[in-house]
Parts: sequence; structure tokens; C-alpha cells
Amino acid sequence: MKRFFIIAVFLILLALVCVGIVGFNFMRDAGIKQYFATMKPPAATVSTVVVKPSEWTPGVEAIGTVNAVRGVDLTVETSGIVKNILFHANQKVATDAVLLQLDDAVEKADLVAQKAQAASDQAALTRAIELQRRGVGTDATLDAARAAADASAAQVNKLQAVLDQKQLSAPFGGTVGIPKIDIGQYLAPGNSVVTIQDLDTMRVDFTVPEQQLPLLKIGQTVKLGSSLADMSFAGSIRGIDPKIDPASRLVSIRGEVANPEGKLTPGQFVQIRVELPQENNVISVPQTAVTTSLYGDYVFVVVPAKPAEGAAAAPAKPDEQKAAADPAKPQADASKPAGNATKPADAKPADAAQQQAFTISQIFVKLGRRNNGMVEIVEGLKDGDQVVTAGQNRLFNGMSVAVDNTIDPSKSANKEVQQ
Repeated sequence: MKRFFIIAVFLILLALVCVGIVGFNFMRDAGIKQYFATMKPPAATVSTVVVKPSEWTPGVEAIGTVNAVRGVDLTVETSGIVKNILFHANQKVATDAVLLQLDDAVEKADLVAQKAQAASDQAALTRAIELQRRGVGTDATLDAARAAADASAAQVNKLQAVLDQKQLSAPFGGTVGIPKIDIGQYLAPGNSVVTIQDLDTMRVDFTVPEQQLPLLKIGQTVKLGSSLADMSFAGSIRGIDPKIDPASRLVSIRGEVANPEGKLTPGQFVQIRVELPQENNVISVPQTAVTTSLYGDYVFVVVPAKPAEGAAAAPAKPDEQKAAADPAKPQADASKPAGNATKPADAKPADAAQQQAFTISQIFVKLGRRNNGMVEIVEGLKDGDQVVTAGQNRLFNGMSVAVDNTIDPSKSANKEVQQ
């Protein structure tokens, strides 16, 4: 009987332990669910910018190709053997400088013979004129002598022109390229010898859509460079094609730009921007502030939290709750050294509560033009709005945020360190 009683008590205790364990697990899971259900997410740190009306310099951006205002590939007019090359690569030459000499021995001999014949014909003409003056010569003899002298002089000029064609001269001053021929090589008319480019003034050819044609005029400023961030060259529009390409709906534009240091090279790819008249009181924000979605473009605007939200964002500290339940607790805390209250760790909860007093509101906007990393806001924002410029990928409407503008996301890390 006693043994049976011990076993019964053991089973009862075992059942109580099992019930306690199950109840504890149930209460723990319920408490965890309740905790996460009522827990507010921590405030996200973002960078912001205050929207202000500013000056706006609109422009037309395009891609173009640079060429020399004067630049040609030189060729020979007549055939012959290369006798002498009188230039080297990248040499600057003057106008009419001789660059190439072909073998001209035959042409020189023909010219000497023809000059002798021309001198003889001229002497005959002189005698015929003298005889005509004395009255012993006929008009026919004089006309024949004059015709022979004129023909000989014309033949001398022709042979001189043929001899000059054996030389290749620079049509204008510029820089010559790499020779495409060698001494002793036979050249035929039309064979390319070398390119010559006047690099002091360059022209840039580009195209713009027909919708932007009314914005362009002769004389407008053109800036160009290797990228939109590096527009180190400036010129002006010199020509606008009066015809729009019906296939591409583009119009050709030509500009000129000075190139005194020779940094621009013919055939180079460049980014182009034609600046338009400046506008005032334009609302614009950094392009990093705008997020594009299937529903449209939007930004996050930082607004002060409502009083209820602010109170919820800064609940009473555990120490304060315990102090309210235990009147003796504040006296114990007051006995602590006063220096502990000024530690940075004690100030963090107050700073966090102050930062969490801001929330964000998702605002859909209508975008306009873009310029130098900025985008125009046509509708949706007003003067004084504080717009988030970094950290949007983890934000949602109504979320608590903390503003930190110590780092400007529009600048590189090196510039931030230098400042």
C-alpha cells in the first residue's frame, strides 16, 4: 500500500512538471509573439536635402565627333617614283612647304629643251617685228612668228606645271601624320601620301532630335569634353542643317571650338552640351533622391512625427518603470556618482529618441529636365520640403528615420575627407 502511494505521488509530480513545461513554453511563445507584434522597427539613418528654388541652366545634351576645321589626306596628281620624303610624323609644317619629291629628271630635260625653243621663237618674232617696221616684212610672216612664240611660251608653262606636280606641297599650315609611302615606291595618281590636320581650331558634328531644333540658334555656347562631368572645352554653334533626316528624325549641328593646346584629336568621341538661357525659381533635387517604380517616380519627404508617434517612439525606460514601483529606488540611484550621468552611453537613448521623432512620407512627383546630377521637379514638391537623398532602398511610408547629413552622397569619399 505504501509502495502504491509513492508511485501515485511520483506520477502526480511528473504530470505537474509536464504541465508546467508545456505551460511555460506556451506562455513564452505567446510573449515572444506579443513582443514582436508591438515592437517598432529601429529608426533608419538617412541623408536629406532641403528643397529650395534655385537658378537652372537648361541645356541640350548630345554625342558628337571632333574633326579639324581644315584637314585632308594628301595625294599626288601624277605618277612617278618617290625620290625624297621631306617630312616626318607629327611635324608642323607651313603653307606651301614641300613634303614629297618624285623623280623629275625627264620633265626637267623637256623643260630645258622647250625653253630653248621658246627663246628661238621669241628671237624670230623680234626680227619679224623689225622687218615689218622697215617695210620689208609681210603681215603673214609676222603673225606666224607671233603664233610660234606664243605657243612656245605656253608649252614652257605646261612643262613647268608638269614639273611642279612632281612635288607635293602642304595646302595649309598644320600637323602632318605618319608617312604612308617609302623612298623608291611607285605612286599612281590618287595614292594617299599623308594626312595633314590644322589642330588650332576644331569642329564638332552632332545631331539632336527634331523636337529640340527650335531651342538652338547660331552662336549659342557649346561645351564639350570626354564626359558630362568634364566639360573643359567651349565653343559656339556655326551651322545648323536646314533639313531634318526623315529616316532618323535628327538634325545635324556643327560647332567650332578653339584647341590651342592640341588636346582634342580629329575623330575623337565627345559629350556635348548646348547651354540655353538661365531660368530662376526652379525646384530641383539630386537625382539620387528620386526612385522609379511601376507606379511612377517618387521621393521620401521627412516630416516631424505626430505627438502620439513621438510618445510611442520613446517609451519609459525600464529603470523609470522600476522606480515608479519602488519608491526607494531613486534614492539608491541618487547615491551614484554624478559623473556617470554625463557618460556618452547615458546620452545615447535620449539622442535616439530625438532622432526617431521624424517620419517619412512617400510623395509621387512629376519629373522635368536633368542637368549636372540634378533633376527638375515639375509637380509634387514645394519650397522647404526635406527630401531623402540616400538610403531609400530600405524605407517605407511612415517609417521612423534619423537624419545624418555629415556625409554628402553626391560627393566622393576623397572630397569629403579633404573638406
